[in-house]
Amino acid sequence: MNIQNKTVEAAPSPGGSWLHALLDRYFQISRFGSTVRTEILAGLTTFLAASYVIVVNPSILAHAGIPFSAGVTATVLVSFIGSCAMGLYARSPILVAPGMGINALFAYTMVVGAKVPLEVALGCVFWAGVLFTVMAFFNLRQTIIEAIPVDLRYGIACGIGLFIALIGLENAKFIVANPDTIVGLTQFNPVTLTFIAGFVLTVALVVRRVPGAMMAGMILTTILAIPIGRWWGDGSAFWPETPDVHTLVNWSGFSAAPDFSFVGQIDLLGALNLIYLPFIFVFLFTNFIEALSTFLGLAEAADLKDETGMPRNIRESMHVDAIAALISAPLGTSPATVYLESGAGIQQGGRTGLVALVAGLLFLPFLFLSPLLSLVPAVATAPVLILTGLFMSEPISNIRWNALDEAIPAFLAIVLIPLTFSITLGLSLAIIAYVLIKLVCGRAGDVRPVMWFVALLAAALVAQTQ
Repeated sequence: MNIQNKTVEAAPSPGGSWLHALLDRYFQISRFGSTVRTEILAGLTTFLAASYVIVVNPSILAHAGIPFSAGVTATVLVSFIGSCAMGLYARSPILVAPGMGINALFAYTMVVGAKVPLEVALGCVFWAGVLFTVMAFFNLRQTIIEAIPVDLRYGIACGIGLFIALIGLENAKFIVANPDTIVGLTQFNPVTLTFIAGFVLTVALVVRRVPGAMMAGMILTTILAIPIGRWWGDGSAFWPETPDVHTLVNWSGFSAAPDFSFVGQIDLLGALNLIYLPFIFVFLFTNFIEALSTFLGLAEAADLKDETGMPRNIRESMHVDAIAALISAPLGTSPATVYLESGAGIQQGGRTGLVALVAGLLFLPFLFLSPLLSLVPAVATAPVLILTGLFMSEPISNIRWNALDEAIPAFLAIVLIPLTFSITLGLSLAIIAYVLIKLVCGRAGDVRPVMWFVALLAAALVAQTQ
């Protein structure tokens, strides 16, 4: 599946409106071989693929003591501001929203586990965001990106692709835990059959190059899921916190008022206590590695690179990513980051910042309409995530498999990102392996100085998890 970026100059349609012409000129849509319609559909697809964050992130933050309604408000605001800024300023098709995984670190490890006061924990998130912003505006992050070898970049892209596909299979409950074989195939049931039917339909639409195929696949799978729990089957496994819910597609109301009660509830001075310094650096490095790998992975998979081989508009993209992380804590949520689900929109053909702008704008109504998201079950997004994983795995053919000192770290990134179920840990271990392999092979001179520093930070992060 070749959906690589084409830089083709093409004038807007003569019959196009002035708005189309304005959007085309600002976002350079025709230059990158796309159309306004394609970009808007890609934005819708990206939003639908990532919209679960509006419900899931507040559910996790609620365990830390942030009211669910306040968590929804914070999630929507951060996603709206970050994604729109990514589209308008960085002109990148990558969505920004509160990070999954790092929110669990915030809620379960820091607040619940270490008993850090909630306001202090948000203060730690803020100071990590400050350091993150300093790194971005002084080009430290770009320097690190340039130091990562190209084969490892390809491995990161493939590893993220497998990770996304695994998430999709888990969302559909198609792959389940098995104490004998680690993972295994589920027993087929109405939910499984609905997923298979939705996957086949989505594949058919994609292969036939139907415009809006990914979004149409999600809608069709949602429709197929309506009977579950009503006329056949049971979907209670998808709602472990509310086992009395047996349907997959649920109507829980139309609107809900935004809750700004937790905006500004942050203890900046308390977070500067030296005992909280490790948490600040864990937030900083976790967010850094996750954002770094996502930028590199998406850029390599879709050829969203500039003439130097770097991710397109990477400096501006990193500025936005850093600012989004910085404003997260004052608004009442864990750090924002760039989202893997952006690959769904890129798979749809999205190439410019209009994708992120459309996705960001779609978040805003959900300050008032968050109950509507219960209509889209996880099983409906699963086919899209699996196909996105396929698309992101394309760079595997570019790895120099005959250069083992380069190929082995890339391979480790490919397998460890999904198997550890963590982009951060998988990439950290691959970076450590790269440096050690070069060292023992007598090729330490191939390693740029900054990579030694990154490897030390990666080792510290891995040690912190033990």
